[in-house]
Amino acid sequence: MTTVPVEQEKVEACRAFAADIADEVQRFIDRHTTVGVERTVARAYGVVGADAEGTPLVNALVDRIHKAGQLGWGVAYHLGRALCEGAASVQEAAEALAFSEAADFGAGPTAAEARGALEAATREAIARIDRAREERDANKAAHRVGVAPLKYVIVATGNIYDDAVQAKAAGFAGADIVAVIRATAQSLLDYVPEGPTTEGYGGTYATQENFRIIRRATDEATRDTGTYLAQTNYSSGLCMSEIAWMAAVERLDMLLNDAMYGILFRDINMQRTFIDQYFSRRIIARSGIVINTGEDNYLTTADAVEKAHTVLASQFINEAFARRAGLREEQMGLGHAFEINPWLEDSLLFELAQAQLVRQIFDRHPIKWMPPTKFKTGDIFHSHVHDAMFNLVGITTGQSIELLGMFSEAIHTPLLMDRYLSLKSARYIFTAARHLGDEIQWKPGGIVESRAREVLDKAHALLGEVERETLWDAIGRGAFGDVKRTRTGGKGYAGVVARHPEYLNPVLEVLERSSL
Repeated sequence: MTTVPVEQEKVEACRAFAADIADEVQRFIDRHTTVGVERTVARAYGVVGADAEGTPLVNALVDRIHKAGQLGWGVAYHLGRALCEGAASVQEAAEALAFSEAADFGAGPTAAEARGALEAATREAIARIDRAREERDANKAAHRVGVAPLKYVIVATGNIYDDAVQAKAAGFAGADIVAVIRATAQSLLDYVPEGPTTEGYGGTYATQENFRIIRRATDEATRDTGTYLAQTNYSSGLCMSEIAWMAAVERLDMLLNDAMYGILFRDINMQRTFIDQYFSRRIIARSGIVINTGEDNYLTTADAVEKAHTVLASQFINEAFARRAGLREEQMGLGHAFEINPWLEDSLLFELAQAQLVRQIFDRHPIKWMPPTKFKTGDIFHSHVHDAMFNLVGITTGQSIELLGMFSEAIHTPLLMDRYLSLKSARYIFTAARHLGDEIQWKPGGIVESRAREVLDKAHALLGEVERETLWDAIGRGAFGDVKRTRTGGKGYAGVVARHPEYLNPVLEVLERSSL
């Protein structure tokens, strides 16, 4: 495949800066927990259900422990203690701790005794992830798998049962991956709704039952077409790690999961986000799920030419965080986007340079490329051509996953036929230009090569700045996406808790050991 010149020493220097940046944040992560992490641990131990008002039991449990000032011990300690003191099951322990007036959060059994009481439950929690992974991998191995770039489409009706029908239709139309986009602002909810949902604005709620419904639909499409249809959803926001757990046990293939997206674009507290992304990625690493990071979003708030280097810098940082959570490179689906103003002279060459640069630097990663959105208009004919140029660059530069653009995106939620036409166009271009990248070379010192060098140089300089000032302060000054956030600001800050010296989280301990 055609390449651009890449200074390997500069790439390694970028990785070294990113490692230092992530290490500084990781030291903070390792000393803290959050309400989201502890709710996830409770779910892993089998705590289920909601009260009459729809409040999940895991929320009632963790909120009560947090209010008592004892969450720093970890929810596992309190559940294990209740088992030591006579609770018949983890579920019974959770209900008593959440609702009983006699619940005691004072001194009790040791952390070692609580760990021992949870030993069988811990083994079963990890086994649930492993069984789901084995089932998903066996299903995938028994069917054809799409050829890169994998064709990724979105379903978003608000009604999970309609989504299931549309997901199957997408599979029959040639999609390789279906994402059920989340309802608007679900990332700001500090709980995960229980059960299936039939109403949602701008998308459908991410719940465990909804995951299960779509998995059944994609399995049916896989059987009927003979080609594996992958499922993805969104592991971000205030329930990032809970959704990662639910996705892991319901056999999802991919998750949108980014170290900084929630901070920058949903104003979620950065301390909360960094802690939650670590635990979520530990679960993801064990489950074999592929993450999709969200650098594409930077180019919707900042100029795609001037700030292209911030995308590359963030990719290095996301990679560093993912490594520290045990993800293999093959699970790190780093993101970028085709968002340069189409009326800019040589915009296509700038897009080619960025895509080629990312593909070469992260050569073992399943790179996910996003379509044009910022400059889409109601002109569906121009939009279709715009998407076609995106597809052409994708196949030329060997992208791994392409979220297909929809010509009607600026008008309405895509209809079945809109999705079909986008898939048909992508299939044509991916077939007609399959080996284009193998047949061409960039002009030495030309626009593409010069642009690639410029982006890498600027990313290297930015990472050096961030390493010196820390990621906390870099975000504070708006280094990424032209968005500024403060370390103690944003939603969810009250849910960040310092770990007690006897903090107990056997699930995390096993997940950390499994990646050694």
